[in-house]
Amino acid sequence: MKTFKKIFTGILLFLVAAVLLIYAFNYDYIFKAIKTTWLSGHATAHIDDHTEFETRKIEAGDPQPWPLHQNYNQVTPTPELEKINRELQTVAFLIIKNDSIWFEEYREEYGPDSRTNSFSIAKSVTAALLGKAISEGYIDSLEQPVADYFPQFDRRLTVGDLASMSSGLNWDENYFNPFSMNARAYFGEDIREQVLSLKVVQGPGEEFEYLSGNTSLLAMILEKATGKKLSNYLSESFWKPMGMRSDALWQLDSKESGLEKAYCCIASNARDLARFGKLYKDFGKWNGEQLLDSAFIATSIRPRFEDSPHFGYGIWLAEKMGKNIFYMRGLFGQYVIVIPEDDLIIVRLGREHISKPEKQAHHDDFYVYIEEVLKMTGQYDQKDIIKEPVIPGH
Repeated sequence: MKTFKKIFTGILLFLVAAVLLIYAFNYDYIFKAIKTTWLSGHATAHIDDHTEFETRKIEAGDPQPWPLHQNYNQVTPTPELEKINRELQTVAFLIIKNDSIWFEEYREEYGPDSRTNSFSIAKSVTAALLGKAISEGYIDSLEQPVADYFPQFDRRLTVGDLASMSSGLNWDENYFNPFSMNARAYFGEDIREQVLSLKVVQGPGEEFEYLSGNTSLLAMILEKATGKKLSNYLSESFWKPMGMRSDALWQLDSKESGLEKAYCCIASNARDLARFGKLYKDFGKWNGEQLLDSAFIATSIRPRFEDSPHFGYGIWLAEKMGKNIFYMRGLFGQYVIVIPEDDLIIVRLGREHISKPEKQAHHDDFYVYIEEVLKMTGQYDQKDIIKEPVIPGH
């Protein structure tokens, strides 16, 4: 009995000491992380976690439904596509062909109106808002210094460096350390304070390095430049004029700070996210109106750096079977993939993805989705398949 009491007392003292240290070093967001993940039956962030956070509505206007293709759902998924969708727990798979829904499939309890976390697709959307802010005169150009808005930053750093992931900021992009900057940004309550403590430690605008802190700082600049909350600016700039099917939700760091997590976390559906693919495919034109400058999009879908051909300004770039492809992607394999040559848009939302080797720019599941869709649409040729090049320094 005495031994038990000693063990119990030791465990209790350890827990008390751990809690005190967590608060002392400002890691109390860990408790939010535990509640949101482990106590909800998940090991980490997940596609349905928007209900666990403060959110701001991205209001839709009058819906403009996608037309259904004359061959809508007449072709079944290939065995390999069926297999990967089952194994990676895909919840929505959508193929837009010639601006019409050619195929769509939903799994489990999900449907066309289900909202799920799109994760880093929000980075691409935030980059689109930068393009909009430039065209509307809120921001001068991609070359405008960040210091014009936040003077504490190195004047060499530009808004274009943030959008092209070449800031040189000392943000640690770590998804597995619970004490990392990413974990604090996701589960903490003041991204502004976190971002404003960053420093430029490498030459900005010199090389690609993917950092969520870049997009968070860009969001703060957009908010300051436009005088509008990002959700409201997104609603008036794209959500309403593009006739989104339904309102979306953008996670906030907290009710008090009220800053959108611009590096992630727009909860929406496959049909609405596909519209951003169409907007970029059509170089910013929507129903005859130029919603986003075509020159900005042309710049966005070209590599900024020769040794990083896989990224432009907020947009991922790839090649498959000799076809130039651009896309938006989020954690766990959230994709909006555009193949302009074939007038195809592919949206995949789900719980898991295939991890990629460190030096590889794109995930293997990304290639599988493209290859199997091209088989389904009759545009696949085995001899045209090329292997992805290894990206130096990625």
